[in-house]
Amino acid sequence: MTTNSNCADPSSPVLVHDFLIQMGGAEKVVEVMAEAFPDAPIYTSATMGTNLFPAFRSSRVVNSWMQRLPGLLKWHKKLFFLYPFAFQSLRLPSRRVAWISSSSFSKWIRKPAGARFLCYCHTPPRYFWTPGEYLENEIRNPLLRRFVRLLMPLFRASDLRQSRKIDLFVANSQNVRRRIRECYGRNAVVVYPPVDVDRFQISETSEDFYLIVSRLVAYKKIDLAVKAFTSLGKKLVIIGDGPDRARLEAMAGPSVEFLGRAPDEVVTEKMATCRAYVFPGSEDFGIVPVEAQACGKPVVAYREGGALETVVENKTGVFFDRPDPEALASAVRNLESRSWDPRRIRRNAERFSTTRFLEETRQLLARVSESCPASVFEERFERISPSLAMQPCQVDGRTLSKG
Repeated sequence: MTTNSNCADPSSPVLVHDFLIQMGGAEKVVEVMAEAFPDAPIYTSATMGTNLFPAFRSSRVVNSWMQRLPGLLKWHKKLFFLYPFAFQSLRLPSRRVAWISSSSFSKWIRKPAGARFLCYCHTPPRYFWTPGEYLENEIRNPLLRRFVRLLMPLFRASDLRQSRKIDLFVANSQNVRRRIRECYGRNAVVVYPPVDVDRFQISETSEDFYLIVSRLVAYKKIDLAVKAFTSLGKKLVIIGDGPDRARLEAMAGPSVEFLGRAPDEVVTEKMATCRAYVFPGSEDFGIVPVEAQACGKPVVAYREGGALETVVENKTGVFFDRPDPEALASAVRNLESRSWDPRRIRRNAERFSTTRFLEETRQLLARVSESCPASVFEERFERISPSLAMQPCQVDGRTLSKG
């Protein structure tokens, strides 16, 4: 491919991510990009360390001054107001394509001369577009919560301004594409996140337990599953850790087992031998339910968010409509009343392969590097009025879900 000398080189992008402090779905996407572009530097606010992110050991990680803050692992969510300044302090090379992985502040990084910005958006920042649950869970002091709430319109207005320097928005789901349109007035191309389906295989044996693999935080709604399976008396195995663990263990009956953090081989083995996977929360995409389907396992999912795009009702899983334990328990009984075809379930998961993700991403990087104004390849939606940025993001007449 011949690249115009005035264009950024798509074969040599720089990578940008919010922070590398905890391993979640967004970090797995960055990991795939780091492996595909081993010479690409990764710009981020702070990094916990390469032990958590082995794929980044050979990468040149460029951290901001936040890396030197004491207690960052514990306080990184409460210090959200520092991230804009951290990203403004980083300096990207000129005339490069920047692939920006963002669910918060990474797109606030300065844009140098000749650079092109592709934003892979996991969600518009929930801190201030849908702040209710964040404020409730992360800021316990009522006076401080009230003060932070007063700042949210300013953050929304600033985030809207930062979005205008993005040359192409890429959403990780149709669900997030709607949010981008509502919050920023921009269209987005949908590229589903990469799922390492080859890591998972259909097992000839299956045991009588259900599985959850998740960080144990309030918005994941693991409490719904704990209460439902305690009531049903059916075995539920939960892999993962987090600040909600003590509360969840206190409400759990003897049929619910907490394994804490587990190595990949344990996760793979449990995924292959469980009866089904349980996905009780609402997420923008949700990689783990796809991994379970790669093992041929059906999914019990809440009917909202990314699960609507990854689970095929009555073919690869079942849904429950209300976020309460009784509805989840009813869905479990529904699942057990049906027969499931593991190979058909796996074929659905193969739609989300890493190979597919990289092919689509390389094509979009090339488009961004070759294009001049964003309007050449991106359709603009109606112009946003300044007042929109001062309001919480709305979809279909309701405030965006806080999954």
